[in-house]
Amino acid sequence: MQMVAVLDTTVLFQALRGQGASYYILSLVRQNQIEIILSTAVLFEYQEVLSRPNNLKQFNLKKTQIDSFLAFISYIAKPVVIHFTHKPNLRDETDNKFLELALNGQADYLVTSNINDYKKNADLRPTTLKIVTPAEFLKIWRRKNEN
Repeated sequence: MQMVAVLDTTVLFQALRGQGASYYILSLVRQNQIEIILSTAVLFEYQEVLSRPNNLKQFNLKKTQIDSFLAFISYIAKPVVIHFTHKPNLRDETDNKFLELALNGQADYLVTSNINDYKKNADLRPTTLKIVTPAEFLKIWRRKNEN
């Protein structure tokens, strides 16, 4: 059974910069080894953040290339419609959409480099969802799949 994950924008950002665990996670997504889920709100955040001129410069990419990348992400991700919203009162209000997606889509993992943003001052503490860094996620995936 595939692991189902929500990828925070930080993971895609790091993957596009060719960085470590995030880059490897994205390669596993492309190989259909990990299932990712996606909502409209999360896709819009990906687009807004990754298309910023200073980020495009860091990635050495054009906006059309980011658009193609996000079209691919949209194609391979399982869409999730948010039927009910949680108000977890996370420290960074923009992170709520990722937690809402993970809970509505019954994800196993929410993968983020900003793990503290999800664990501090949250009114809602999910019990089945694991919030992990890209490196932690990769270790878990390897334990389950490379033995």
